[in-house]
Amino acid sequence: MSNVLKVENVTMQFGGVVAVDNLNLEVNKGEIVSLIGPNGAGKTTAFNVITGVYAPTNGAVYFNENKIIENHPQGKMKKLYRGENNGKYHTSLAPTPDKITKLGIARTFQNIRLFKSQTVFENILIAKHCRRTSNLFTATFHLNGKEEAQMREETEKLLKILELENVKDELATSLPYGKQRRLEIARALATEPSLLLLDEPAAGMNPQETDELTAFIGRIRDEFGLTIFMIEHHMDLVMEISDRIYVLDFGKMIASGVPEEIQNNPRVIEAYLGGAADE
Repeated sequence: MSNVLKVENVTMQFGGVVAVDNLNLEVNKGEIVSLIGPNGAGKTTAFNVITGVYAPTNGAVYFNENKIIENHPQGKMKKLYRGENNGKYHTSLAPTPDKITKLGIARTFQNIRLFKSQTVFENILIAKHCRRTSNLFTATFHLNGKEEAQMREETEKLLKILELENVKDELATSLPYGKQRRLEIARALATEPSLLLLDEPAAGMNPQETDELTAFIGRIRDEFGLTIFMIEHHMDLVMEISDRIYVLDFGKMIASGVPEEIQNNPRVIEAYLGGAADE
C-alpha cells in the first residue's frame, strides 16, 4: 500500500518549548487515520507543519512520496535546539499554504473559518478558484467566461452531492452548526484534494450531529476517493471510523495501531482515554 503522507523526524520548537518532538507517521492511500491526544499535545501544530502554516524546526514531510517540506535548525535555534536528528537535514523547503493546497492537500480548522458575508454557494465557488487557469489579462477582458461557467457548474454539483443545494443562497453563518461544519468540509473538497485533513470536525456537535458526521466522513472518503487524516476528541467517532490511530502526548508519539490496540494500550489509557473518562 503506497503512502500518501509521510512525516519524518519532524520537530517543531518555539523558543525553548518543543511542541512536536521527532514525529514520525504515515497515512496510506484510501485510509482514514486519526491523531489523538490531550489538549496541548501538539496535534494542531503537526497539522500546521504539514499544511505550510509553520516551517518545521527540523525534519521533512513527503506527499505522494515526493518531499514537499524540509528544514533544519538555523540562526539562534542552532543553540536552542532540543530535538533529535540535528544535522540530518540541510535544505530549507517551505511552500506556503496556498501551494500546499494546489499540490492536493486540503484542511479544515478546529474553529470554523467560513467567509461570513458570503453565501454557501459563494464559499465553495471561491475555493474552486484555486484551480483556475485564467490570469489578470483574461479576467479583465472577460476571456475566462467558459472556465467560470464550468466552476459554477461544478459547485452546483458538489452542493447536490453533499446535500447543501437547498441552502445554497443562504449566508454561511445562518446555517445550523452541523451544516456549517459540513460546508467547511465541502469548501475543502472544492479544491480537489487527494488528502483531506480534518481538525476536530465534531467539535461543538451534539450526539446526533456527531453520528451524522461519522457517516458523512466515511461517505466522502468513498465517493471522492480521498485519504483522510483527522484530529478528533470524540472517541466514539474515532474508534468507529479510523483504520489506524496515532497518539501524541506532550509532543511525542506514545502509541500507534488499529482502534482495538489503542483502546487497550495502558499508556494511552493513562495519558488520554483514562483522563477523559475521569472528567
